[in-house]
Amino acid sequence: MKILTFDIEDWFHLLNNPLTENPSNWDQFESRIHLNMNTIFEILELTNTKATFFCLGWIAEKYPDVIKEIDRRGYEVGSHSYYHQLVYKQNSDSFEKDLERSIGELESLTGKKVKSYRAPSFSINQDSLWAFEILIRHGIKWDSSIFPAKRAYGGLNSVSRNEPFQMVTRNGLIKEFPMNTYNFMGSNLVFSGGGYFRFTPYNLVNYLTRSYTMSYFHPRDFDPNQPVIPGLKPIDRYKSYVGLKNSKKKLMRWLNQHNFIDIERANSLIEWDKSEIIRTNEL
Repeated sequence: MKILTFDIEDWFHLLNNPLTENPSNWDQFESRIHLNMNTIFEILELTNTKATFFCLGWIAEKYPDVIKEIDRRGYEVGSHSYYHQLVYKQNSDSFEKDLERSIGELESLTGKKVKSYRAPSFSINQDSLWAFEILIRHGIKWDSSIFPAKRAYGGLNSVSRNEPFQMVTRNGLIKEFPMNTYNFMGSNLVFSGGGYFRFTPYNLVNYLTRSYTMSYFHPRDFDPNQPVIPGLKPIDRYKSYVGLKNSKKKLMRWLNQHNFIDIERANSLIEWDKSEIIRTNEL
């Protein structure tokens, strides 16, 4: 089962820079969201592929036509938060208010219940597992926030599953679609999304694509002409801009070689009564 997802944010929504992580600064940047969304739509049309779109509420409020077009084309719309802030840097009240605002914006534009969620930068970690209880309380049925590897922004090394599972909290159950990893010399590594996909050689990406593969991409991942954000550390600049020139061609090749589906379709195909059940207090 290979799943295609996009995190819908603009090119400047980076969390590794004081200038861009502050929402009060966002209006000073030119928007490239329409240009880059057209690239994504073209990729999906040419490869006849469905995808789940995790959308910022901020994008929905500022550019409602983007969300309406995603929905009009028949793609699943999920929440990626409103203000794209790290979950583990929030408390439960601020997280819940942000989630409510995001869901409200998206549902008002599509007229459909938001059922899926992904945390900004996969930032649910060991100290913020309470977020799953809040997601359930607001009607989220399936989540894709768990990054089972070492990561600058969160990561849950205690999770070593390379397949969907059910997570039980005090508020009930949520279906989890984690990122997939491969083990190399004792470390869990990721290859199937964002910068990882861009700087991993294609033949290796193709070789590592197994029965369960969760992908994630951003509109900026296919924009080689985007401005360079000032003040980035060398490693962050590398991760943010490497491989942009060939990323569109690379993704289309991948999608043509494998059958990708969206999370909603994946959910309908999984025999959940046979899946593993994990309690948050066991993580």
